Amino acid sequence: MSALHPTVPFAITLDSATSLQNKTGSWRTERPMYVDRLPPCNNACPAGENIQAWLGFAEEGDYEAAWQQIMVDNPMPAIMGRACYHPCEGACNRKFIDTEVNIHAVERFLGDEAIKQGWTPKWETPDSGQKVLVIGAGPAGLSAAYHLRRMGHHVTIYEAGPVPGGMMRFGIPAYRLPRDVVTAEIARIENMGVEIVLNRKVEDIQADMKAGGFDACFLAIGAHLAKRVDIPAPDASKILDAVGVLREMETSENPPMLGRRVVVYGGGNTAVDVARTAKRLGASEAIIVYRRNREKMPAHDFEVQEALDEGVVLNWLSTIKEMDDEGSFKVEKMALDEEGYPQPTGEYETIEADTLVLALGQNVDTSFVQTVPGVEIGSDGVIQVDRQMMTGFEGLFAGGDMVPAERTVTVGIGHGKKAARCIDAYLRGETYEPLPKHELADFAKLNTWYYTDAPVTVQPTLDEVRRMTTFDEVHAGLDETNALYEARRCLSCGNCFECDNCYGVCPDNAVLKLGPGQGFKIDLDYCKGCGLCAAECPCGAIKMVPEDI
Repeated sequence: MSALHPTVPFAITLDSATSLQNKTGSWRTERPMYVDRLPPCNNACPAGENIQAWLGFAEEGDYEAAWQQIMVDNPMPAIMGRACYHPCEGACNRKFIDTEVNIHAVERFLGDEAIKQGWTPKWETPDSGQKVLVIGAGPAGLSAAYHLRRMGHHVTIYEAGPVPGGMMRFGIPAYRLPRDVVTAEIARIENMGVEIVLNRKVEDIQADMKAGGFDACFLAIGAHLAKRVDIPAPDASKILDAVGVLREMETSENPPMLGRRVVVYGGGNTAVDVARTAKRLGASEAIIVYRRNREKMPAHDFEVQEALDEGVVLNWLSTIKEMDDEGSFKVEKMALDEEGYPQPTGEYETIEADTLVLALGQNVDTSFVQTVPGVEIGSDGVIQVDRQMMTGFEGLFAGGDMVPAERTVTVGIGHGKKAARCIDAYLRGETYEPLPKHELADFAKLNTWYYTDAPVTVQPTLDEVRRMTTFDEVHAGLDETNALYEARRCLSCGNCFECDNCYGVCPDNAVLKLGPGQGFKIDLDYCKGCGLCAAECPCGAIKMVPEDI
């Protein structure tokens, strides 16, 4: 061995007794600390899922444990894996290496596996003896009922419609969310002891609470009322609303008759869903008319692209003014001003159509709460709540579409969970206080030298001919092999997964292993604060802090 090039084997031949006397702790100006940083996927999830934790179980092949971890926060993973627009993936650090982890596809796999295997959520909370009324069996109401039941409370849901599910049934077409999946996940919640009373419209909240002996109530009615716009028309029967069309698809034995040429007015996801539905119902042309351009369109880009692939036509920078006596629609061309707002140009064209479907947004029916003392309804038609999600009436809470928020399935599920925690605290005479968030594990905190490219798994897609002629699900799920591979693409941002890097690179043998699942400890007598462990941690789970902290 050359004296000019000493190596590690030379260092470890030193007398152990001598090395034990050479404590280096007094040399430090800063020391390493193991931390649990907040993964960006977790931070971006509106339902508050611990995504990294359940991906960790899935990565080990323990799929039931992964599903049980999801169920702590979200009772409907098979639905979420299809209907969620996965903001978690937009925040995923893996996208800076190759492509983000296909989180929603793994969640869907776990949800489908749970339905197939008949898994049930584990909960052992004792019965509280208290009763909660939930009004509305959509995502927010079902989520609140599920979490309240896990907390030991008795829950009854009053649903005005003939089937539970809310906008998951009446707002999302079957080609995106198969109805057997919705039915299975709702049945699981019922099997936990949640009672769902259908065709039960609430007219007097206070009377229903008193008659049922309920200790609290959660309002979770979806936005089912279509917004209207005044379009002069001699034949109003040619003008339908999008919510009504999608609802009729679920409640009528015969699908709605839209004709061969259908115009959809609007630019959101509902407009896209109706246009794609029209193609599946036999329309030779489905045209979306929207007053801005594609960049300003609120619909998600991947849905817009799928619609274009299916033959839907998008008519940008246009607004419908009126219908003439012959049933044609007069359309004015628009131009965006410097601030991106559409302005009329005075130029017109005519579009022939059998049906015009209005998809301009939805409102919530709040008429039945207007007489409840203390409840404040804003100018935007939604209910004002405090930090505990309680209205101005004692014991009456609200969430989902009924409060100011983005109207998605995922947001609704998150609201239901938060409302359940607030209601549970209220019933115990306390106030719910969420735990403070950890420091975010952004990409700069990772050591990506240890990672190699591993391209994302692409879900199989139904061919375009079948997509335009059937309501079969467009995207297929992953199989076990693909789901396992995809879970293993997770970088475990900000949280130690015991790779032993810190243990191996420490020149002072100051890193102590505590055993499987227990992590590591720094022996501060021998750590001189060189920072190698923090620099070489692949997931950013070690930070250097000043010695005086």
